[in-house]
Amino acid sequence: MLEVAKLECERDDRVLFSNLSIQLSPGQLLQVEGCNGAGKTTLLRVLAGLCGDYRGEVIWQGQKLSSIYAEFRLSTFYFGHKPAVKTELTPIENILWRSNLRNERYPEPSIFSALEQVNLAGYEEIPCGQLSAGQHRRVALADLSLSATPLWILDEPFTAIDMEGVAWLEQLLARHVKKNGAVVMTSHQSLSKLSDRVTKLPLEAYAASDEETGHEESGACGYE
Repeated sequence: MLEVAKLECERDDRVLFSNLSIQLSPGQLLQVEGCNGAGKTTLLRVLAGLCGDYRGEVIWQGQKLSSIYAEFRLSTFYFGHKPAVKTELTPIENILWRSNLRNERYPEPSIFSALEQVNLAGYEEIPCGQLSAGQHRRVALADLSLSATPLWILDEPFTAIDMEGVAWLEQLLARHVKKNGAVVMTSHQSLSKLSDRVTKLPLEAYAASDEETGHEESGACGYE
């Protein structure tokens, strides 16, 4: 499904990771791990086609990502640190707008049900500018729960949700991979319901050594 070959990314003359090769198959969840500054968010943005500043190859369905990007975007759901919610739109309008970008269509009752599942019942037609940042993330999660895209790329999706929300999201991820969907995600959450499907990717294993970078100490930086 998704393949990465000899990937290398650099920021401010520092190599975040190099010689990174992975293969993601249908029904698999890849959990990217690493400390702050390891390059987790950068890797996810590269895999989502949102960052072209890298060396190596990203391949989707056997073809270079750069050559089939439009097709790839219709097959992918990206959930970033900022949930891409338009403040002037209501939660319902946001989900309709976001899903249209992926060429997906949901019946209105399904949208109401999804918003109820993320505890946004009663907020369906309130402009998102009146909602909190956490509620914005829940709008995006409601959209995720409806999406049939085969590849989900999720950056810390468990942030700012309670224990009930964590259990709901774990069930959502489990259902997606059991239907042969694939997930790449960053999270410190222990995915107990998915232990048989999870492959962990420790980014520190692909970090350049101090001798290679010429730095005396690598340390943590402001990058995710």
